[in-house]
Amino acid sequence: MKRTWLVGFLLLIATALIAHPHFQKTTTAKLSEDVEVSLTIVTVPANMDHVAQIKTGGFASPGRPKFKASTNITAGSSNIAAGTYTIGVVKNGADDWTMVLAPGELSFGEVPDMSQVIKLDSEFWTRPKPVEHLVVDVIPGESQFEGKAVILLGFGTMWLQGLIN
Repeated sequence: MKRTWLVGFLLLIATALIAHPHFQKTTTAKLSEDVEVSLTIVTVPANMDHVAQIKTGGFASPGRPKFKASTNITAGSSNIAAGTYTIGVVKNGADDWTMVLAPGELSFGEVPDMSQVIKLDSEFWTRPKPVEHLVVDVIPGESQFEGKAVILLGFGTMWLQGLIN
């Protein structure tokens, strides 16, 4: 009996230590009368050790967030056809990343055909205080994208905004 109680108690403690709230979130934004977009994410924890291992030219999609456009969009130098995409980032250099949209829904660890990704006009910056979980939203842009709609992606100390309208 004591052994059963001890095993149950240890399992309860292990579950409490491992359990971490992750939930799916969907955001919809109506950018104009004709254009509606949505984002679907899972709030995954930031893993900056993994980010540090990405080589220049490498693709990453933390949590594989999904972007869906109801109609074709012209966004700066990018044309986004109506459909569903996986939001990702491409490392250009040590402190230089570009946000991209990969057609379809990628599986965990899957890398898209890089000739098919849509590179969004992007702005990258870092902040000293990290966010603990993935942040993805559609917001009004800042600085060079002021007055335009962007996808905002925050992961650890890294932040990107990618122009979508």
